[in-house]
Amino acid sequence: MDFFDEDTLVIDCDRCQVRGDACSDCVVSVLLGAPPEVEWDSAEQRAVDVLAEAGMVPKLRLVPGTPARRRAG
Repeated sequence: MDFFDEDTLVIDCDRCQVRGDACSDCVVSVLLGAPPEVEWDSAEQRAVDVLAEAGMVPKLRLVPGTPARRRAG
């Protein structure tokens, strides 16, 4: 059974439509070195948004190709 938590952002770099072109100024690449997939809960998303708004890190540049779904594990 698949589970999707609306408060969790799944960032799958392999599915990003602008991968390669936008990686150099994407917060994921700056903070984590472009891993294949990252999950941020709502608090982590807000924290990254605050850092980006303050100009401390780039904004998330993710443009998903297909909706990411969390796999049951």
